[in-house]
Amino acid sequence: MTVYGYARVSTGDQKLEGQLDQLKAAGCTKIFREKISGARSDRPELRKAIRALDQGDVLIVCRLDRLARSTRDLLNVLAEISDRGASFKSLGDAWADTTSAHGRLMLTVLGGLAEFERALIRKRTGERRARAMANGVKFGPKHKLTPHQRQEALQRRAAGEPLISIARSFNVAHTTIMRLEAANSNATLDVPPGGHTVLWK
Repeated sequence: MTVYGYARVSTGDQKLEGQLDQLKAAGCTKIFREKISGARSDRPELRKAIRALDQGDVLIVCRLDRLARSTRDLLNVLAEISDRGASFKSLGDAWADTTSAHGRLMLTVLGGLAEFERALIRKRTGERRARAMANGVKFGPKHKLTPHQRQEALQRRAAGEPLISIARSFNVAHTTIMRLEAANSNATLDVPPGGHTVLWK
């Protein structure tokens, strides 16, 4: 069994020494350290620490906020550690210790609460969306062209003007004009030479 440590500070002005002393006192034989914001998902040294873990190893941090930026992030990291057959311990949070039955129970409860919270958020979002739709609010991407511009584009297209020329005049992609024409005709569209035929339903 190998005991690893992970230490992190957010800025270059902050010092790692305090965390390093605690981790060494806790028996860590190798410590991964980095100076990087916890808000960033790409924490290279943390990734190295997790990849180093093997069956029966332990990863220790001084506090949970050194490891994760949110409950969801914490649970994801702990799941990765568990998948490698390793355990986790936070020196400043006695309940966050998967080397003990009590700690594993607490983290299981935390995971259940996080899932319950996500379910509530999904339900509330769905209810708000349903109320908004009932009140006439329309969802989906907004038109890139005004009604007048759409009408003008269709007229110019009907007169034979190339898609790309029309698109450039409105500063949109030629596919925008293609979709506009397709919606208007609900038929097979002919793309300029060198392109291909697309059927919009």
